Amino acid sequence: MAAAATPTTSFAPAPVPARGLGTIKALPLPVSTLPRRVLLRAASESAMVAGDTLLGLYEKERLGLSQYADEEFEEERYWETLDADLRYWTRSLRPVQWYPGHIAKTEKELKEQLRLMDVVIEIRDARIPLSTSHPKMDSWLGNRRRIIVLNREDMISTEDRNAWATYFANQGTKVVFANGQLGMGTMKLGRMAKSVASGVNTKRKEKGLLPRPVRAGIVGYPNVGKSSLINRLLKRRMCPAAPRPGVTRELKWVRFGTDLELLDSPGILPMRISDQTAAIKLAICDDIGERSYDFPDVAAILVQMLIRHPAVGSDAFRRRYRIDVESDCGKMFVTKLSVHLFNGDTNQAAFRILSDYRKGKFGWVALERPPT
Repeated sequence: MAAAATPTTSFAPAPVPARGLGTIKALPLPVSTLPRRVLLRAASESAMVAGDTLLGLYEKERLGLSQYADEEFEEERYWETLDADLRYWTRSLRPVQWYPGHIAKTEKELKEQLRLMDVVIEIRDARIPLSTSHPKMDSWLGNRRRIIVLNREDMISTEDRNAWATYFANQGTKVVFANGQLGMGTMKLGRMAKSVASGVNTKRKEKGLLPRPVRAGIVGYPNVGKSSLINRLLKRRMCPAAPRPGVTRELKWVRFGTDLELLDSPGILPMRISDQTAAIKLAICDDIGERSYDFPDVAAILVQMLIRHPAVGSDAFRRRYRIDVESDCGKMFVTKLSVHLFNGDTNQAAFRILSDYRKGKFGWVALERPPT
């Protein structure tokens, strides 16, 4: 009697490790040192497909991790060398200096008012937090409580935001990310100011004194959004505000509820800006008067910064203006754009580039990262 036919089922043969494979060599970078997003991205792109061998899968993942590790390295290298590049690029330019007459008077009055402050709220531009910090601010404040507000958080990337949040947290500094135009972060700022200065009335009560409103001074460079932030906090227009430096010209007290008083102050700058790399960033971000710099010079440096930026690159300029970026020289590109769109007017071409950056046409990217 013939044996019953055995049903046949097709199985893919199990992959056989290659002979001589031995111990797989270590990755170029330890996996533990790579950011989680890099690992996830590499893992998703090295998913198994039919016919992959163990060695093939390993090679795919190794190459994937190496590629994204290289990207991380290039980004870190960009930030590490940026200030040195800026110092080289600015060495032959006319110094950027701007010190309107009202600032000297304001600085003297502000230092007197700071003695009355319970907490100081320092507003900085989130794109350039270091360059928008007055070099004398620490000495003026002494041991007074301080809250740093990084305004225009909508103008930076999530990676930029996370980097600065970690930096200030490690320093033990309270920081609030805000958008003065839309009011984001204002309520958190109000609560934090009251919380930081809560000990004021505790001490007054111990002395038999009646409670009083917490006094908070709003300080910062011109055009970083101090008045806009106060108006959003108060939900009414109490302070003059406009997207240009030098609008606020005198100190002004305003009341927020019954337990917080805010002092709006004009923007303050050093009498002489010794760090010209910071001055160029102030010019790019429109945090200093236009009379203090030459548009073509500043725009040329911005071009050189952005074509090297890992998140921007020369392709962004090619897409935006429909002309090729033929070199890393920003001045050549400004001249080429002026011929292409503005009949050879380099001032108009430079203004267009600066305006496009300020409007996020190249993406929302910061010009500074925390020091390492």
